[in-house]
Amino acid sequence: MIGAEPYSRVMPQTHAARRARAQARIATLDADAALITSRPNVRYLTGLVSSNAALLLPADGPAVLATDSRYEEAARRDCPDLELLVERFIEPALARLAADRGAAALAFEAQEMTVERHKELASLDDGPALVPSGRIIEELRMVKDEGEIALLARACAITSEALAAALPALRPGLTEREFAILLERAMIDLGAEAPAFDSIVAGGPNGAIPHHRPGDRPFAAGDLITIDCGARSGGYHADMTRTVALGEPAGWQRDIYDLVAEAQRAGIEAATVGADVSVVDAAARDLIAAAGHNEHFRHGLGHGVGLEVHEAPTIGYSRTGTLMDRVPVTVEPGIYLPGRGGVRIEDTLVVRDPAGGHGAAGSHEMLTTTTRELLVL
Repeated sequence: MIGAEPYSRVMPQTHAARRARAQARIATLDADAALITSRPNVRYLTGLVSSNAALLLPADGPAVLATDSRYEEAARRDCPDLELLVERFIEPALARLAADRGAAALAFEAQEMTVERHKELASLDDGPALVPSGRIIEELRMVKDEGEIALLARACAITSEALAAALPALRPGLTEREFAILLERAMIDLGAEAPAFDSIVAGGPNGAIPHHRPGDRPFAAGDLITIDCGARSGGYHADMTRTVALGEPAGWQRDIYDLVAEAQRAGIEAATVGADVSVVDAAARDLIAAAGHNEHFRHGLGHGVGLEVHEAPTIGYSRTGTLMDRVPVTVEPGIYLPGRGGVRIEDTLVVRDPAGGHGAAGSHEMLTTTTRELLVL
């Protein structure tokens, strides 16, 4: 197991401070309160891990957490500073409570709520008017505190060590699925709660499929093998991709590997505080395009990570926004040649302000540590 977990839960006062920042955002909306229903957002603001929980957060005043009886004791333990409502049907219960407490307009998370659930809330007798809140909590979640970064770093350390433990088993005849199982088992053995996502293992021509699902194809000598994996620890998700060669690589394989590695270095160097996300994307993409592979790299360069494996910001050619201090992101260029194979190299790093006094070297703190040199097995 990799070290001791820094802490399993952020202290209640940290969650209270997060709720205060969220309330400042709610005060700018045309609403008296917000109904937070996204599970990661509820966890971020309260600390509760639950499959059925929501938070009523007024623009001013105390919040109310709702969950059902299965999570009542956990909520009382983990959220001692919150008023608790124990109810099976939590969203209408909180909407009625908001109206009873004088809320005329209730903001809701439109990106998460289904049409059916919205219809139920809108049909409540004397219920509050419903207005979209936008992604105000996701915007707050982009910038991580040092405790969150420590949890993310531990997830990344588990990921790197798990890959190192599994790679010696990679040989001709082993299937993609068999290797994925070995890799994910190593994560659990090293202390992960679970894999952060279903691992991608793509050998030979399957490497041309960016999100290939591991199947029964056996590895063969001469394959490039793309391995996209991550561990989850303390609720935080790691994300790392390495492409390895099974036997001495052919010239074209080494060429595209070297190009992707160069593009990734450029993207990492560009990912600094204040950088526009489209400029960061272009730093890597333009190198790939100049080498004649523009059509072979069609996804974004990276994304934020945290309580979700894909969260804001998105680093892409059509995206807007700037990177800030303490924002963890991935940088993951790739080249995918249909029918032949592909290469992707991905790391999770934290954008850092060199003057911020966090002890990080330069403008980045690299969290995934597996070598980026081409491994020939």
